[in-house]
Amino acid sequence: MRLEAVQEELQRWGELIVTTSSGESYELHLGDTEFDTAARVIKLRTPSAEFVIDGDSVEDIKKHYGHKIEDREDH
Repeated sequence: MRLEAVQEELQRWGELIVTTSSGESYELHLGDTEFDTAARVIKLRTPSAEFVIDGDSVEDIKKHYGHKIEDREDH
């Protein structure tokens, strides 16, 4: 899948789960994801690391829906 298709879907939907050809999955959000079309990479910033993903290696896009978080018993 082309980098531009991933970028368009993220802009349209706001949150996606993508799987790359190596089998790794990433949850992308508009606020923490940057697309570098010249270098053909997706840059994902998380609290623990910054990931640089081959933008043309995405094989699958899953649209992530919002949902209510159920109360956890540990609170």
